Amino acid sequence: MTGSINNNGIPLNDDMIRLSETIPPIKPANLPWICVENMATKEILFQHTRVVAEWAVLAERVICNSSIALEPATFNQFPQMLPIGPLLASNRLANQRGHFWQEDSTCLKWLDQQSACSVLYIAFGSTTILNQTQFTELALGLELSNRLFMWVVRTGMIANETVTFPDGYVERVRSRGKVVSWAPQLKVLAHPSVACIMSHCGWNSTLEGVTNGLPFLCWPYIADQILNETYICDMWKTGLGFRKDEQGIITKEEIKCKVEHLLSAKSYKDRALEIKKKVRSSVKPGGSSHQNICNFIEWIHEKDTDTVII
Repeated sequence: MTGSINNNGIPLNDDMIRLSETIPPIKPANLPWICVENMATKEILFQHTRVVAEWAVLAERVICNSSIALEPATFNQFPQMLPIGPLLASNRLANQRGHFWQEDSTCLKWLDQQSACSVLYIAFGSTTILNQTQFTELALGLELSNRLFMWVVRTGMIANETVTFPDGYVERVRSRGKVVSWAPQLKVLAHPSVACIMSHCGWNSTLEGVTNGLPFLCWPYIADQILNETYICDMWKTGLGFRKDEQGIITKEEIKCKVEHLLSAKSYKDRALEIKKKVRSSVKPGGSSHQNICNFIEWIHEKDTDTVII
C-alpha cells in the first residue's frame, strides 16, 4: 500500500487500494483502523496491524479460519496461508463459557412454531452500538416489512442510554416478532424456519451464516466487517447492503425495501446454498481445509525442535 497511507496508517488520497485484479479493492476510508474516531486509537490499531502483517510475512505457514471456496484469489496469491475452516464454536459448555451474555433458549421454541424459511434473524454481535434514532428506524423498518422476525437486542446496544422502543411497538409486533437479549446463534441459524440474517458481518457470524446457507442483509460497523460485506455482496452475491441518508441513517423505508428484495429474489438463497455445499465439503476428509490441516500437522512433525508456533 505504498503511497496510499502515511507511517501512521492515515490515507494520503481516496484512490482505491487494490492488491490484485481478483481481490476486492479497498476504499481507504474503510481500512480497519480508520473507522475508529479517536486518532490515538487509530494509530495504535494500525501499528498492531502492521506488526501482525510483518510476522505473517516472516512465517512459513499461517493457518486461518476460512476456506478456499470463500477466498480463492487471496489464497492463490499468498500460498503460505492455509485455510482450515470454517471452524465454528459448536462445542461450548453448558455453563455458557465463551458467551458475553446468558442465552435465551426460549427463542428456539418460538422458531419451532414458525413455517420454514419465514423468519428474519437480526443480530449485530457483541460490540455494535446504535444511536436511538437509528434503533427506532430499525424497529419501524422491521414492522413495515410485515415479516416474522427475531431480533437480538443486547444490553449496551444504545450508547449510554436505555433501549427505548417506539410507543406501542412491542404490542403491535407481538404476534410476529420475538425480541431476545442474547440468542444461541448457531442453533438459530441452523433452524429451518430462519430465512436470512441481518448482520454486522463479523467474520464469525459471517462463517456461521455461510455454513447454514443463509443470505445476508449487511449492516457492518467497524474493522473487517466492511470488507466482509464486500465479499458477501460483490463476490459471493449472497446478500445486500443498506444505503444511508444524508444524516447517516438507514431509514425504515430502506430497511423495508431491502428485506423485500432479498427475500423475494430466489437467486440469493440459491447462491447461499451453493456456497454452503462448498464450504461444508472443504472440512470433510478429502476437502481442501481438511487436507490443509493434515499437511500442517505433517509439516510440524518434519520440522526440528527449534520450530516456533505462535
